[in-house]
Amino acid sequence: MPLTLYYHPLSSFCHKVLIALYEYDIDFQRRVIDLSSAADRAELEALWPLCKFPVIRDHTHPQGLAESSVIIEYLDRFHGGGRCLLPGDWDTALQVRLWDRFFDQYVQVPLQQIVADRIRATNGDLSRERAMLTTAYGMLERQLATRTWVASPDFSLADCAAAPALFYASTLVPFPDDCQHLSTYFDRLVQRPSFRRVIDEARPWFAFYPFAEAIPQRFR
Repeated sequence: MPLTLYYHPLSSFCHKVLIALYEYDIDFQRRVIDLSSAADRAELEALWPLCKFPVIRDHTHPQGLAESSVIIEYLDRFHGGGRCLLPGDWDTALQVRLWDRFFDQYVQVPLQQIVADRIRATNGDLSRERAMLTTAYGMLERQLATRTWVASPDFSLADCAAAPALFYASTLVPFPDDCQHLSTYFDRLVQRPSFRRVIDEARPWFAFYPFAEAIPQRFR
């Protein structure tokens, strides 16, 4: 099997890559990395010295590929098999990349800071992070007012980024009542077979999520 994914089943950035792999219907090996294990850390560091997942290794190349967006672009180019998550039209592709970065920077980053605060029990002031999520929701509500998918007529890289980001963010700051387009979009993502599969595989690990009690019953 030419591809190996180094990942953790609870990681939102790993979920993003898994969604793409399932959308492409690519066969791959799984290597779950436990960062508390010295052996696992050493194995990951040999591929990516920053020791962050996901990393994917194409065994036809000597080096692992890191960063979820870069991994998906690589898969799109070399393993997509005609199924494109990056549109061929330049203007649309630019929007897809923009909204991909939006989810990673303005949804994933604040949610991870909130989660890290609970893990470390630092009880910091997280009003800025929660406000950023609320602002992001408002921007998404406007973006989705006339769209099925967030950045392209078809499901794309941006939607791969959206699904896990919104899944975890909504356990920390629920979608406001006046964000019906966003709520409908999230339900559409949940119905996507690739994301349903990711959730099914992550379910045994949800007990380890610091805000496990906030995960809606439909996902447990």
